[in-house]
Amino acid sequence: QEAIQRATSFNPGLNAIILPLYEHLEEIRENVSESGPFFGVPFLLKDLQHSLNGVSLSSGCRAMYGFKPPRDHELVRRWKNAGLITLGKTNTPELGLMGVTEPELFGPTRNPWNLEHTPGGSSGGSAAAVSARIVPVASAGDGGGSIRIPASCCGLFGLKPSRGRMPTGPDFGGVWEGAVTDHVLSVSVRDSAALLDATQGPDPGAPCLITQPEKPFLQKSREDPEMLNIGFSLEHPLGEDVHPECKQAVTQTAFWLEELGHRVNEVPLPYDGELVAQCYTYMYFAQTAAMIEIMGKWRGSRVGRKEVEASTWSLGSQGKIKNAKDYCLSLMHWNDTSRAMGKFHQEYDLLLTPVIADPPPLIGELQLNGLEQFGQNMINALRMGRLLSLFQVVEKKVLQGLSRMPFTQAANITGQPAMSVPLHWTEQGLPCGLQFIAPLGDEATLFSLAGQLERSKPWFDQISSYVKSSLDNAV
Repeated sequence: QEAIQRATSFNPGLNAIILPLYEHLEEIRENVSESGPFFGVPFLLKDLQHSLNGVSLSSGCRAMYGFKPPRDHELVRRWKNAGLITLGKTNTPELGLMGVTEPELFGPTRNPWNLEHTPGGSSGGSAAAVSARIVPVASAGDGGGSIRIPASCCGLFGLKPSRGRMPTGPDFGGVWEGAVTDHVLSVSVRDSAALLDATQGPDPGAPCLITQPEKPFLQKSREDPEMLNIGFSLEHPLGEDVHPECKQAVTQTAFWLEELGHRVNEVPLPYDGELVAQCYTYMYFAQTAAMIEIMGKWRGSRVGRKEVEASTWSLGSQGKIKNAKDYCLSLMHWNDTSRAMGKFHQEYDLLLTPVIADPPPLIGELQLNGLEQFGQNMINALRMGRLLSLFQVVEKKVLQGLSRMPFTQAANITGQPAMSVPLHWTEQGLPCGLQFIAPLGDEATLFSLAGQLERSKPWFDQISSYVKSSLDNAV
């Protein structure tokens, strides 16, 4: 009831929850395990992939508005078994394609720390709701930073698990070639660790297996790590500038880590950032084209150009143009990044970088302007995708967007676990998260360090003025 009251008070200003389920809570509760460790805890589901039987799953897209999947996602089933009570679905950019949450279908979600700024994406609705303390935890997915970017923008803890750690069935296997994995956004390290304990592990038919943890992650989060050898880098993966606040966040964190007894050194970025961006962009095009196709199969009719956003249609058009040989060659280059990070981890336990290269952008800042939108609509209508491909117009626009959020995609390509830890706020009061990347399968070290940082530099009481004023008015 408290969570519903907060949602009713806060959500009109945030637009984080796009489908409340308050009227169905008795039915939802009947399907939740009372023996789960989180029984009764209010929860929200991201409106992308996390299908709940009989409840709309729009994926932020007009083409899927009102589509009701006939069964639960395996991870949703496990969240139910953990005892979580789903209060509603949260906003996401169309098909989860953006690092900001501004779908045309539902409108933008706003950051509780400053309503003029984005909460990030694609799990922006979940991040805004948790940051506003509507719920303590909400579902999220990460295919290029979509857990870590919103965590950074909203002052939350967000861990992307290793490839193979989390279930993807029954409707998906290796989502985005294995780049996508799911978990949650939370205020505390404890909740993230305990929920990973409750939900991790492959489901039947999973495409890959991973070594199971020696100890529960919750236990590891309560144990200080032994001395770690941590390399930090301030280099922009695409050779551009990193905002001074983001650099300050890293250097200050490096100092704190040394105070905690860890060995910390500045290092060159251990992978080729431009290669990562190129590989990611190629996959991005192909997967968008495939997703438009599969949406048509799910709903039983072909998806038309006007049923998706113009930018989504442009991305999908490029995906149709690319040939299979070049796509396979691009996938082969994923190994280059994995090997580079493997070599790095022979010397260093963790890599520390900013999560994003700038503080949270303004709402609309990363969208096309009016003239660009007109041109894109005309090009889509005239089917001039091949001409755009020849001059790499769409590629350049995607890379321009990636330049603002360039640090997260490498861990998706390699499959490594990575986390965003809320340790810095800018002079303007905007959160700025720190990214730590560990070797594949080593979430334990991340949770152990995160718990140590949380105890030494606690962030639980960091609450935005918007939330404070709303709470005061409610009281």
